[in-house]
Amino acid sequence: MLKPHIRTLLAVLHDAAAAMLAWSLAYLLRFNFDLPEDFAAELRHTLIWVVPLQMLVFWRFGLYRGIWRYASTPDLRRIVLAVALSAAAIPLLFWMLRLGLVIPRTVLIINPLLLILLMGGSRFAYRMWKEQNLYGDIKLNGEPVLVLGAGDAAASLTRELAKSSDWRLVGFLDDDSARHGRTLNGIRILGGLDDLSVWAERLGVTQAIIAMPSSSHQQRKRAIHLCNQAKLKALTVPAFDDLMSGKVSVSQLRPIELDDLLGRDPVMLDDAGLHGLLTGSVVMVTGAGGSIGSELCRQIAHFAPAKLVLFELSEFALYTLEQELQQSFPALDFVCLVGDVRDATRVNEAIRLHMPTVLFHAAAYKHVPMMERHNAWQAIRNNVLGTYTVAQAAQQSGVGKFVMISTDKAVNPTNVMGASKRLAEMACQALQPSGTTRFVSVRFGNVLGSSGSVIPKFRSQIAQGGPITVTHPEITRYFMSIPEAAQLVLQAGLMGQGGEIFVLDMGEPVKIVDLARDLIRLSGYTEDEIKIEFSGLRPGEKLYEELLANDENTLPTPHPKLRIAQARQPDAAWLARLLEWTETTSMADEQVRAELTEWVPEYQPDSSGQTTRQADRP
Repeated sequence: MLKPHIRTLLAVLHDAAAAMLAWSLAYLLRFNFDLPEDFAAELRHTLIWVVPLQMLVFWRFGLYRGIWRYASTPDLRRIVLAVALSAAAIPLLFWMLRLGLVIPRTVLIINPLLLILLMGGSRFAYRMWKEQNLYGDIKLNGEPVLVLGAGDAAASLTRELAKSSDWRLVGFLDDDSARHGRTLNGIRILGGLDDLSVWAERLGVTQAIIAMPSSSHQQRKRAIHLCNQAKLKALTVPAFDDLMSGKVSVSQLRPIELDDLLGRDPVMLDDAGLHGLLTGSVVMVTGAGGSIGSELCRQIAHFAPAKLVLFELSEFALYTLEQELQQSFPALDFVCLVGDVRDATRVNEAIRLHMPTVLFHAAAYKHVPMMERHNAWQAIRNNVLGTYTVAQAAQQSGVGKFVMISTDKAVNPTNVMGASKRLAEMACQALQPSGTTRFVSVRFGNVLGSSGSVIPKFRSQIAQGGPITVTHPEITRYFMSIPEAAQLVLQAGLMGQGGEIFVLDMGEPVKIVDLARDLIRLSGYTEDEIKIEFSGLRPGEKLYEELLANDENTLPTPHPKLRIAQARQPDAAWLARLLEWTETTSMADEQVRAELTEWVPEYQPDSSGQTTRQADRP
């Protein structure tokens, strides 16, 4: 590998030789390669002045800061401008020196054309040689691969694949019939995506790359299913937003993930409004170390708050987030506070000291079966009393907006966790009439990859060779990605005026058994290799989750993925009785479930703690 200064010297010497050759060829072409003696002497004499002048201009134009291997149109543009300026400077130089030379005008015209050809052509020839394109577009080595999509991302990917000895691009497939039969960077567009299995068998392809970052989720999902049907291993390019932001390049291929199958189209955020809410403000997040809490912190950090206050009970989770934020957002001013949301003294101290204007309350116990057995009263204490403690402290300190993370399990709850979150919603609504703080709750379903969700559990079971355990063949859940959930929480927080319960558009419910099958395929196995077993519903589980209770209506909002649930409004007297109940030191699980039916009438557990009621599909 040549050192940079050696490469620069070689480039300078090359251009000096090109300048000499171009000037000499211009004279020879002028005289049809029969150069008279007096003009030959003039040629030798003028070279002494022409070449140094041109090299000075080339240096000033920065022609030696680029890398030939990546020569492109901007480099050619600089060459043209530099040569044009030097061509204008040559007669001016000879006029100023008064050398008495009569340079043919044809030479002054031919010289720059030859010089552009020599300098630009050599650079692009070097790049082509480096990319091995001088020997044809079809390489004989590497794994044959088909690319799905023939747009800008595919064109960029072609150039990247040409540099690799691991891949051999054999064709494109695209649904635009106008492109069929044409070529892209020398590679033919063979047909539509539906022809994938035919071309894969004909060309001996075992892998495909999905290069459709700007297409809708449904189009990308269809491409993934076509790869599965053709028994091809599928890779994909990064998402369109990541490519546009410059965080990644199109060459950073990755395997298909579950998010690609269950993901949705990007969330459109009111950036201007969120900047007004968060930029330059003190923002606090409770439960900051959790899945949603930590993602909220990342999203908020992008809006440059004056300070970000992280409140978290788990020391390790807080430390992990602290290290990440220090690396990813070095300019961010943030403070890490260890504390329990049920500790009124600690919560009040934190809020009074830092005076946040916006508070996101994500701290909660959320694991349904665990809260159902042996921990029911702790779920009430943490999710209800903890929420009230933080909400009251926020109201007393004049926090402008309080946003609570709720759950779809709060609708017609059949488990203690869901009922506790419904009570937390109602507690925030009861506080709304007093004070200036605007209380907003946001309901959504499961998030992919969150702590305690089925996805990490399934991955672990696959890694151990199976089987995957699913509670029921018909059990369904709503899913969204953690970033999408956090973004919609921010959007709901911006839109909320106080007292609303926002419901996120969770899309279509997904069967858990289908999730398990997709994960098995994405992990490179078959259902014969990794078995699926049904273990029965766990305590507190129901087959179908709902986003709205039976006595609730919804109102649309300006955002297509957010609606407002119009729920019954509790009063201050109800809240006082609730607080008196939550102050009880301890309570048995059975007693908790019995008394919850009085506080949340729609809560319907069975006597064993396991529900047999199947709620209607939303």
